[in-house]
Amino acid sequence: MYYVNVDQIKQRLAFVPELLTGCTELEQAFSNGDKRLITYLAQERVLHLAIETVTDVGSLIIDGFLMRDASSYEDIIDILGTEKVFSEETTAALLSLVKLRKPLVQEYDTFSREGVHPLLKELPVILPDFTRSVEAFIEKEMI
Repeated sequence: MYYVNVDQIKQRLAFVPELLTGCTELEQAFSNGDKRLITYLAQERVLHLAIETVTDVGSLIIDGFLMRDASSYEDIIDILGTEKVFSEETTAALLSLVKLRKPLVQEYDTFSREGVHPLLKELPVILPDFTRSVEAFIEKEMI
């Protein structure tokens, strides 16, 4: 029998709509010509929180279902993709997202702040699919 912290996973997934609202508001700001530093910093924070949400949930799934230990953020996504938690397309999109973590967290002083980051526009597709996939996987495995 597995011990999966479903409550903590649900809590993290419940944050996804806030991230999606942030994406919408930022896209609107950029489309209105907002090029203030605070807008770029907000974009970086939304991307960073999306990465943390995905990797937190991924780690909880890996731990709960006793999958092999992940050696990196990318490995979390690789493991879950291999275990068919989500589709190949979602796995590829999530890999692109988590690869952005190092530039956001460690190279923030040289991170490009020009326009809307392409992943900001993809998050409204990626994150709901991620949420549905995780919920379906847990439901299937907990039977």
